[in-house]
Amino acid sequence: MIKLVRVDHRLIHGQVAFTWTKFLSTDCILIASDGLLKDDLRMAGLRMAKPSNVKLVMKSIEDSAKALNSGVTDKYNLLILCESVEDVYRLAKKVPTITAINLGGTKSGDDRKNISKAVNVSQDDIKMIKELSEEGRSVFVQLVPDDDSTDVMKLI
Repeated sequence: MIKLVRVDHRLIHGQVAFTWTKFLSTDCILIASDGLLKDDLRMAGLRMAKPSNVKLVMKSIEDSAKALNSGVTDKYNLLILCESVEDVYRLAKKVPTITAINLGGTKSGDDRKNISKAVNVSQDDIKMIKELSEEGRSVFVQLVPDDDSTDVMKLI
């Protein structure tokens, strides 16, 4: 069962590894990322950063979608992490059961607009977010479980 789909460019770090996994009673983290699979060093670091009682799976966007749609992941309390709005957009388009997306942290940059403490979006990100929202998917900003969740459409 998908407990949370989160965009966080840092992937596994303190907020995710301890706060979110505990809050959600997560027993498996799925990282859906094409880019990550090309970086053995980063993958090794993420394996070390994950909580000891949580399974970690790293797959391409396509393979993640296949696993989610097949039902093989249904037995887990699943936290899905994507590095970018583009990655979560691509995944959500392939997986209709993704109905809510948490924006937890995205990189800043000259071409990006800051819309909350840790969320920065490009014009392309905004287009994808709007499309997901128009499809009836909830896209919200919430850094940690104790924070109030804010509909991203109010921020962009």
